[in-house]
Amino acid sequence: MTRQNRTVWMLAGPILLAIAAAVAVASNEPNAQPNPYRTVSDWAKLPEGRTWGSTAGVDVDSHDHIWVAERCGANSCAGSNLAPILEFDASGKLLKSFGAGMFVFPHGIYADKDGNVWVTDGQGKDGKGHQVFKFSPDGKVLLTLGKAGVPGNGPDTFNMPSDVVVAPNGDIFVADGHGGESNSRIVKFSKDGKFIKTWGKKGTGPGELDIPHALALDSKGRLFVGDRNNNRIQIFDQDGNFIDQWRQFGRPSGIFIDKHDVIYVADSESNSVRPNPGFKRGMRIGSAKDGTVTSFIPDPVEVATTTSAAEGVATDSKGVIYGAEVANKDLKKYVKK
Repeated sequence: MTRQNRTVWMLAGPILLAIAAAVAVASNEPNAQPNPYRTVSDWAKLPEGRTWGSTAGVDVDSHDHIWVAERCGANSCAGSNLAPILEFDASGKLLKSFGAGMFVFPHGIYADKDGNVWVTDGQGKDGKGHQVFKFSPDGKVLLTLGKAGVPGNGPDTFNMPSDVVVAPNGDIFVADGHGGESNSRIVKFSKDGKFIKTWGKKGTGPGELDIPHALALDSKGRLFVGDRNNNRIQIFDQDGNFIDQWRQFGRPSGIFIDKHDVIYVADSESNSVRPNPGFKRGMRIGSAKDGTVTSFIPDPVEVATTTSAAEGVATDSKGVIYGAEVANKDLKKYVKK
């Protein structure tokens, strides 16, 4: 390289690299976005003698307390006397736990604007499961949806409900189904638990679902559904009308949208559980307004044959990310570098 060419590169090189990075971000090229986060492990303190079980659900309340649905030190709470619903402060101190003896397979968790905690039980056994519970912050059961241990597809039954979210007016949305012979639908209820409507059926077309695994609402009230087995997010209005579908966030296991419409999507299964060409597992962060992906936290495990890294995802008011891990049985924290 001549001296003149070196001078030109020294001047133009950083600009060209910045342009290339911007193009990669804007084009939503899978896995191309930067990772501005570092991972923090072993920050949440469990009681002595207790270990993490599979942890699919995590959410953050208005006090920046972290709520976790943990499967009793294993991958099921059947026969366990441990309390699977845990509340931590930001330092990792355990504040309370409850729900012992109530669950088979705690899955999705949601902390509403009033501080109440909603949890889905995604399996059934011994007269328990296939339900959605609303708890007060102190663990009192305020509302129960579904029939204990009874799978179904009617207005008062679920079959492996995966997640739940509550609109500002109190309307309740349940993602009902987790593969196999379970359901593939969204069920809407009023704030007092009265059935309103349901939509979706198993399939690959717009509005059809296959493992509706995660739910989130944006500032416009649009419902984002992690249609996991179809490797896409589907967006609906609250009456179930299809708006759009996004594939650029990978295979969605968990979705969280903050008050600024930043969307966080956990992809724990691409090309390990199901093919999703071009995508690596990890967490993708971007805009719920236009679907742009801006950051990517890659799964540190390069090769996996099952789910890996975060399946559930949530953030606090400071932008700290929390990832709930099923296979690795952990709750990790991601903070800006």
